[in-house]
Amino acid sequence: MLLIVLFLFVPIFWIFLTSFKPYEEVFTTSIFFQPTLENYLAVFSSSFDLGKYYSNSTIVVVVTLLITLVVSVLASYSLSRFYIPGKQIIMFGILATQFIPLIINVIPYFVMFRNLGLLDTTLGLIIVNLGHTIPYAIWLIKGFMDRIPIAIEEQASIDGASRLRIIWSILLPLAKPGIITASVFCFVIIWNEFMFALILTNREAVTLPVALQFFIGEEGVIWNQMAAAGTLFILPTVVFMLLVRKQFVQGMTSGSIK
Repeated sequence: MLLIVLFLFVPIFWIFLTSFKPYEEVFTTSIFFQPTLENYLAVFSSSFDLGKYYSNSTIVVVVTLLITLVVSVLASYSLSRFYIPGKQIIMFGILATQFIPLIINVIPYFVMFRNLGLLDTTLGLIIVNLGHTIPYAIWLIKGFMDRIPIAIEEQASIDGASRLRIIWSILLPLAKPGIITASVFCFVIIWNEFMFALILTNREAVTLPVALQFFIGEEGVIWNQMAAAGTLFILPTVVFMLLVRKQFVQGMTSGSIK
């Protein structure tokens, strides 16, 4: 386990270390050097404007995640609790959308967004990401909904609780580990999405994964500044995981426990 941890985290540590190195130290293996903040100041300068790309990524992630959770929770509840003719076909159809390679969708999305004026917009990226996160979240959250005894809802209904009150006050707290687990996976998918952001954006809606390639210039890769931008790119994922780690672990293990 120690070897696996080292294998996974040494590159991340080296990126973090490189982000504080002056340019002349980048190609050395030294871990002792005079650290500098110039790389971080450079990526936020007007020549690169990392803040703009950070803002675009944040908008896409927050809006997509909110819409995904609302739609997925309601859809999961409906598929879990109501009798719907052809439910299995519907579930398979939702799952089948994940079988299609992403590259196949690029040209249709590009043509549609060009005709609708959505190229190089955060709205376009939100729509694209919703097509990938909602099906995944529905399948994941529905599994947690299925394990919640329906008798709890019946008792609340007898006490006079409405359907929305039952969902909000009873089901959501009980399904919280599953919702958190779905949120984590969807967050990672959206935050790291590269291909659609590369093809469907050009200047105004460029996100962080695409912006990292801007450090490749005529003289090669500016490794120290790319490392600084990469460190800032990793930071939100780390913070998000630290905030929800307990619920995430509970959600990942609840199936085996039950």
